[in-house]
Amino acid sequence: MWIPTAPPSLETFLAPTLQPIPLIPAIAALLALLYLAGAVRLWSARRKWPVWRTLTFLSGCLVIAVVMGAGIEGYGLRMFSVFMFQQLTLMMAVPPLLILGRPGTLLLRATPHWGPGRLVLRLAHAGLRSRISRIALHPGFMIPLFLISFYGVYLSDLADQLLPSWYGHVSLEVLFLAAGVLFTVPLISTDPLPIRQTHFGRFVDIFAEMPLHAFFGVIIMMATTPVVDFFAVLPASWEVDPITDQGIAGGLAWSYGELPSVLIVLFILVRWQRDDARQAVAADRHAETNGTPELDAYNAYISRLNDRADRAHRS
Repeated sequence: MWIPTAPPSLETFLAPTLQPIPLIPAIAALLALLYLAGAVRLWSARRKWPVWRTLTFLSGCLVIAVVMGAGIEGYGLRMFSVFMFQQLTLMMAVPPLLILGRPGTLLLRATPHWGPGRLVLRLAHAGLRSRISRIALHPGFMIPLFLISFYGVYLSDLADQLLPSWYGHVSLEVLFLAAGVLFTVPLISTDPLPIRQTHFGRFVDIFAEMPLHAFFGVIIMMATTPVVDFFAVLPASWEVDPITDQGIAGGLAWSYGELPSVLIVLFILVRWQRDDARQAVAADRHAETNGTPELDAYNAYISRLNDRADRAHRS
């Protein structure tokens, strides 16, 4: 692994510095190429595909490439605050960008129905119907996985065991991205899904995560000793105190980690209001066309009761 020696600065953070095995940036580049190929195929066939969704997905891939392929990745091997920034970006900022691009819908629309494409479509449909996908997107699985990515990794020896090696470091980064995607998909995705939550269920899920997420940041900020021994020693020439750096990491978890959650809450509320308005309009149109048999029957029943009461009163 490439580990920086120069003191941290904005210039060194953003300098293009690929690791010897840039696995995650390569995956991001491959995803971007596949997505762009699918969008171009639809456009070439004069089929509509929103440009803004394409730009959103490509932006998510670009963020992954920068966070994992620039100097940030090297400094994340030494500084807790930088590694926390990477984690929060992979879990909170990148997944909404990827999901709003609707890659699942693009896959189903752009993949040819012959040759290898037929096999890809069969696998995609099998994945949608599988029990594994239902479990992976269930709140009983995704919320604990999301929280384990914070509490389980840092408040145990797991981080100290995995971070020193390339395999462990990359495995944690993949875990963060996967946990973020699994948590975000049921909240904002409009792709075909094996299960789809109600708006109220999404609202409950995001509010169940937000306080625990913020509480983790407070724990890290208030700690007076190193939480992760791997980040306890920094080069003296950097003039960075490990405890101060740890406090910055906790502050990021509390602030930067909460901002995407608030935006998702607003997104859910707006979509909830739009769906309710759309259903109300559809119900009014249906009533105008077909009438309201149940309401008419109820009104007739009330009218008969009133007639009986009037007759009884007169008699």
